[in-house]
Amino acid sequence: MLRFLITLTFCLLNLLPAAYGREGQVVRIDPLVEQGQLLIDADIDFTLGGELRDAVQKGVPLYFTADLQIHRPRWWWFDQTVVAVEQTWRIQFNALTRQWRVSLDELSLPAATLDEALDLVRHIRGWQVGAADQFQPGIDYEGQLRLRLDTSRLARPFQVDALNSNTWSLTTPWKKFTFSLSADTPQN
Repeated sequence: MLRFLITLTFCLLNLLPAAYGREGQVVRIDPLVEQGQLLIDADIDFTLGGELRDAVQKGVPLYFTADLQIHRPRWWWFDQTVVAVEQTWRIQFNALTRQWRVSLDELSLPAATLDEALDLVRHIRGWQVGAADQFQPGIDYEGQLRLRLDTSRLARPFQVDALNSNTWSLTTPWKKFTFSLSADTPQN
């Protein structure tokens, strides 16, 4: 009987991540310079759990925020923060038009499905994070990036639910990366 209970408990614990969605992760980060701007391309792997999918399909907007920090290491003092920016996407389903919308700042794009809308969040392209002249050529910079479900932007009842449930706490761990600009990188 004890062996059966241990096996049952083990099986149920393995099913919990499937019910809530698995932990996401930042897969790839590519800093590049174009027209005097430092741009970030990144790929993030995450899935929404059943409760989040149900909520967004019923018209509750979900807000995803990508946080980026870039530091210049210094041996004699604290690291210098060169860039600390965030970018937020809003994904919402309009039941009247049966259409998904992904909003980023003032830009709003239509999407055919929820997965297509989430792909715009999963694949960050051309994110302008700062002027390239902020970075000195030949110096190594350390950065980190994460994506999180921004529950502070939800309606109050959902914020309370988010505090009481792990379902609403989708956050990837920080992904660290290093880069340096070469002296021949065009700054303008």
